[in-house]
Amino acid sequence: MKSLTEALKEKHVLLSDGAWGTYLQAMGLDTGECPEYWNILHPDEVRSIAQSYIDAGSDMVLTNSFGGSPFKLKYYGLSGKTSELNEAAARLSREAAGDRFVLGSMGPSGKMLLMGDITVEEWVHGFGEQAEALARGGADAICIETMSALDEALCAIEAARERTSCEIICTFTFGKTAQGDYRSMMGVSPVNMAEAVLKAGAHIIGANCGNGMEQMVDIVREFREVTPDVPILVHANAGLPRQQDGQTVFPETPEQTARWIPAIVEAGASIVGGCCGTTPDHIRAMAAAIRALGLQAVRNRPSERDTENR
Repeated sequence: MKSLTEALKEKHVLLSDGAWGTYLQAMGLDTGECPEYWNILHPDEVRSIAQSYIDAGSDMVLTNSFGGSPFKLKYYGLSGKTSELNEAAARLSREAAGDRFVLGSMGPSGKMLLMGDITVEEWVHGFGEQAEALARGGADAICIETMSALDEALCAIEAARERTSCEIICTFTFGKTAQGDYRSMMGVSPVNMAEAVLKAGAHIIGANCGNGMEQMVDIVREFREVTPDVPILVHANAGLPRQQDGQTVFPETPEQTARWIPAIVEAGASIVGGCCGTTPDHIRAMAAAIRALGLQAVRNRPSERDTENR
């Protein structure tokens, strides 16, 4: 069986999936409702999201566990179900993915070390519990995503390394400043982020959310300047979000998103997919754009060891 990084060494571009949060909302997730609780309450619906992306051509799918850390689940009174909800998230995506890759999603905790509302030890323990459950449910890699602070990202990487044997992906969300460069909400540049998370043990780096595919091109170029051989993942929104009739909308059509695939690949992206606002139709259009470049993705089949660990 090929691991994710082994597959990427063959220089094929792999296609990831699209949005989960906005998809769940479209399926009926109410404001204030815990998305991860759906892994138990509505497993068929959660599995169908992963299946829709697989059917659209994705080589990998995420898990419904972005807010599945005990820190986030505490807001819903569900921190005691951290392991159960994350294991279920990975299992549902694995059932849909078959021989494709499953990426265990881990998002920010909502806590800040500088504010004194969490300790390093608490971060490592909490993220470790989440990562271990995702691996047990069948995740091939842990995707630490939408990060903005280095201290939190490094704790999540440490936790995943200590508690699992999964490959580790780390992505930050960057915004364009008035000076024209890109920084995370906490002021971290793509170059600083890449150097720090790779030193901590991440296998794949990247950017997600906050930008459409067009803006991601410049971010990937920044990564590639300092990391010529490291795989880069991009999960772009369906364009830049805007307010319309009191709601946040993502204006980019599947065709508009797919138009930037040649540029993002040329810039150095190894894995491309979608974030907020993207749908199976966006993924289907991206798949066609990748095929048009003559790049065929590699399939993955779980090993006996992985099966035994589930």
